[in-house]
Amino acid sequence: MALSAAEPAAAQPPTLATVLERAAAYVADFHRQLSSIVAEERYVQDWTQSRRTGSTRLAHRELLSDLLLVKPEGFRTWMEFRDVFEVDGTSVRERDERLVKMFLEPSSSTNAQIGRILSESARFNIGDINRNVNTPIFPLLFLESANHYRFKYKQTSDTRPAEVRGEAAGEGAFRVSTEVWTIAYQEKAPRTMIRTDGEKDLPSKGRFWIDPATGRVLMSELSVESRNIRATIDVSYQSEPLLGMLVPIEMRERYESKRSGTLVTGRATYGRFRQFQVKVTEQLAPVIKK
Repeated sequence: MALSAAEPAAAQPPTLATVLERAAAYVADFHRQLSSIVAEERYVQDWTQSRRTGSTRLAHRELLSDLLLVKPEGFRTWMEFRDVFEVDGTSVRERDERLVKMFLEPSSSTNAQIGRILSESARFNIGDINRNVNTPIFPLLFLESANHYRFKYKQTSDTRPAEVRGEAAGEGAFRVSTEVWTIAYQEKAPRTMIRTDGEKDLPSKGRFWIDPATGRVLMSELSVESRNIRATIDVSYQSEPLLGMLVPIEMRERYESKRSGTLVTGRATYGRFRQFQVKVTEQLAPVIKK
């Protein structure tokens, strides 16, 4: 008689639904942790126009900002606020007064305050394409549980990041690991999360690079396209040892105007992550001034 141990059954890979549930839980916790952290953003934008004789630079801009998460009263979603304090090497003088008006003075409505935050975060953008989605963690909203019904998700074997600014894909901060899942998404529900200036739907699509065991998001890709524009925003995350969490470290973007033949490219990097004892939504102005 031979007594032998049975071979252990092979671990079953998680389903797509399970990975999406883990990612949603991760995003909720990520927002909670990041809401007490301020990061410094160095943001360079270039606006060019292509002609038969070559490319012409129309404008160049360099911004220094503090970036932080805020949640307007009565609004369920976290938003990123870009507090610009330097434009092309010149300090923004009205900064303190602007912050007081935005966060400490009563607003007529939640929508009015949201409009202020979006406008202030985008007011120094250059180019002929209006945009207020150029913040690094905006795409994470697409992974929130409440927004899953909007999208069709699928695991894809196309793991190569999109090329941005003509650079080789997969270089630097945008390297990808073979151990993560690449999940493609496409927005199907009406009343899309990104709209045109005329309030028309502009469905999003793209990919997330997700650790299937933890739901951690290592990279995101967001693309939208209409008859007039084509836009792509890529974001990379890396571990920040002092905070014990992943944080955005680089955002690359590209906006093409099909009508005018212009191109806006941007690259933002993030550092000087500072953690505070109080949440920014409780005592916002004093936190920003530190």
